Amino acid sequence: MEESDQKLIEIEVDLDTTGLFCPEPLFQVKTLSDSLPIGKTYKVLADDPAAEEDLARWAKRTGTEIIEFSKEGDFLTFIFKKLK
Repeated sequence: MEESDQKLIEIEVDLDTTGLFCPEPLFQVKTLSDSLPIGKTYKVLADDPAAEEDLARWAKRTGTEIIEFSKEGDFLTFIFKKLK
C-alpha cells in the first residue's frame, strides 16, 4: 500500500470485553453497535477464544465492516465500522 493510500482510522468508541466469555462479548458488541449511528467506527478488545469467530460471523451477518483485525497472544483487537 502506498503511503498516500493509507488513512488514519478515527475510532469513536472503545469497548473492552477482556475477561468476558461467550456469549457476553457478542452481546456487548451488538448492544454498542445498535446504539451507534451508521458510519461510526469502534474498537473492540477481547480475549475469549470464541470471540474471533463469533464477532467475524456477526459482522458478516449484520453488514458491519471489519476495518482491521489483529491478534497478539490471547488478545484480539477488532476495528468495526457500522454500515447499516
